[in-house]
Amino acid sequence: MPERHTLIRSLHDVGLAAWFGGSLMGAVGLNGAARSEGGTEAATDRIASAGWAKWTPVNAAAIGVHLFGSGGLLAVNAHRVATQQGVAASTAAKTVVTAAALAATAYARVLGKKVELASSSDPEDAEKAGKHPIELDKARRQLACAQWVVPALTGCLVVLNALHGEQQRPSEQASGMWQRAASLSPHLPAGISHYLPH
Repeated sequence: MPERHTLIRSLHDVGLAAWFGGSLMGAVGLNGAARSEGGTEAATDRIASAGWAKWTPVNAAAIGVHLFGSGGLLAVNAHRVATQQGVAASTAAKTVVTAAALAATAYARVLGKKVELASSSDPEDAEKAGKHPIELDKARRQLACAQWVVPALTGCLVVLNALHGEQQRPSEQASGMWQRAASLSPHLPAGISHYLPH
């Protein structure tokens, strides 16, 4: 019987759910509400920035939880990555998409902080913004794009996670391991490769 890894899987899934759901809600709900209620671009920026600033530490915690769970799942499924056909490819794809989502999240936060400082009515923030002037309209456009890229990429992670779940079905594991063994059969001694299915 396979071992259960409920805690690790829960950390992985809950962290990803918060990362995806929070970024999507922010792009749709928070930004939309800020545009409806702000009246001016500066007020819209202030409302949206305040909301995103409140979400940032929660999002960081969710990402950390997800990455911890991902590392744990990779460790307990290392044998499947090595022996089951297709698992290594889907794991590599998931790693690349995760890295892209992390980069997009960090980039969105950097842009968001710049817009927050530039639109703030606080004299200290205005002073900080003056030390690092930005083209505000350009930053707003880039931020809007980055804030949509994050849920798109984390949504891809949800799909890849579903694929991993399918690959863990017993029939998929057996088939994938046979295919992997068959692909290695030319490199095996003749006496061993003779028993592999063709």
